Amino acid sequence: MQPISKLLSVSDHSRDSVSMTYVYPVISRRASGVSIGINLNPNNACNWRCVYCQVPDLKRGSAPTIDLVKLEQELRTFLHELLYGRFMLDKVPQQARRINDIALSGNGEPTSAKEFEQVISLIGRVKHDFPLPEALKLVLITNGSLIDRVSVQRGLSHMAKLNGEIWFKLDSVTQEGRIRINNTRMSLKKMHANLKLAASLCPTWLQTCVFEIDGKPPAEKEISAYLEFLYKIQQEGISLQGILLYGLARPSLQPEAPRLSKVSAAWIESFAVRIKKLGFAVKVHP
Repeated sequence: MQPISKLLSVSDHSRDSVSMTYVYPVISRRASGVSIGINLNPNNACNWRCVYCQVPDLKRGSAPTIDLVKLEQELRTFLHELLYGRFMLDKVPQQARRINDIALSGNGEPTSAKEFEQVISLIGRVKHDFPLPEALKLVLITNGSLIDRVSVQRGLSHMAKLNGEIWFKLDSVTQEGRIRINNTRMSLKKMHANLKLAASLCPTWLQTCVFEIDGKPPAEKEISAYLEFLYKIQQEGISLQGILLYGLARPSLQPEAPRLSKVSAAWIESFAVRIKKLGFAVKVHP
């Protein structure tokens, strides 16, 4: 494992900080500790193109073939260094010296990997062999578009047994909003069905990014549609852990970057209050 030359921080989520193909450490502002990232898209390919994405040279596509042997070797090597080496002391700020989770995120949609189910099994085996915190989470950060795949569903069911959580992206309920923000034509009907499926298989949070475009926060039309959607799924009995509401933390590397800016703390808090009034738990990360 190659050394990191500087302290990790919430503003730097570099995927090659330890010169590994699949495994990378970050300090997560949402997790408040060290998140062990698993990048199943080292080819920078995703089936969506979110305007706030920090992936360089992002392209449309799916995850490449995953070298499961290499992934397991990297994960074991890095966990050994975290637990028995000097990584925590030398590279992690004192207030964040805890292992919070293993997160499937990276440079594209992780569920696009054909080996997704095998990856979950691999992580389970490795976790069993290390004295990790009992509360350690296995988190999947996903746009939810491929949850209707049977192999993905099997992986999610296994995740649930490994203290797993799904963070399901929902930045806009309107078709116009999804095209503008996520560059996807995925229908609300499919998103709704996949969210219902996800929540039935593994504890699920909705993850929503809010920001200004050309100096303007999301329009009231967008907010009202979002709240109406939450009310509808609540009435249907779809059980969510809550809403992860967050703003921009790092610069976008997409062409729209100059048009994007943070919403004010007051704006995001006001939005959170409206969500809480529906009865949902909300975690805010401005």
